[in-house]
Amino acid sequence: MASVLDPELKRALAERLRYYNELGIYDFYRREPAEANLDTIQDAAILENPTIQQEQRDLMTPRCKAAIAVPVEDVFEVSNAKPGSGVADPVQALRLIREDLGDCTRCRLSKQGRKQIVFGVGNPKADLMFIGEAPGADEDQQGEPFVGRAGQLLNNMIKAMGLRREDVYIANIIKCRPPGNRTPERDECETCSPFLMRQIAAIKPKAIVALGAVAAKTLLAINAPMSEFRGRWFDFRGTKLAVTYHPAFLLRDPRQKKETWKDLQMVMKELGMAIPAKGAE
Repeated sequence: MASVLDPELKRALAERLRYYNELGIYDFYRREPAEANLDTIQDAAILENPTIQQEQRDLMTPRCKAAIAVPVEDVFEVSNAKPGSGVADPVQALRLIREDLGDCTRCRLSKQGRKQIVFGVGNPKADLMFIGEAPGADEDQQGEPFVGRAGQLLNNMIKAMGLRREDVYIANIIKCRPPGNRTPERDECETCSPFLMRQIAAIKPKAIVALGAVAAKTLLAINAPMSEFRGRWFDFRGTKLAVTYHPAFLLRDPRQKKETWKDLQMVMKELGMAIPAKGAE
């Protein structure tokens, strides 16, 4: 029979498990010692003696206690308690996630000149979701992703697919503008991306398009060049994920628009959409 776990410890373990899941790590293994030694003999004695067990528990620090095996159902009971989780209506779920995000100060970007949080925009029930890297100056000013020059090009890409901006959902890996539009740091992505994961879980898109290498590497936890990301499907938590060039890159190198259109055609085929004869200009 499983012992009752301290609620604080359950929450800590659930948070850690959720963190690893969001990095794409779902399986955990315990390495058994190669051979018995004094420590393992003592451990065996503890397991066989309830009195010693209790004494050891009383002496454990919180860090040591966190290493105790926990019944899986207890962990998931706590990990599903995040605002928005388990809410069937995606509109309500997204609202709860936004409220939980608040006026976020969880990372350094809140103190480095950002004007406001850029949460996401579009159809909460969208079949297709676009995920970029980070807000730029225009997005930081207006509070909406992809509204600058790159956003106008993304709108053209969406229109070329036979869709409207209002038909899809658009978000970024992080929700605050990095100073000088620099590339987001790893810890900033790790701090912010859990909210994006909850947005994805609420919307349940049939397909996701990662725009650019930063978005692809963060979502897939794979360090690879764009040439290895493009032209194929990845399984992302049961959702199909494709990678194409970021619109900002296409503004710098318009020659890659044809390649981007090939990627979008692959997405359209997966979604059962008719493919227009001409792509985005």
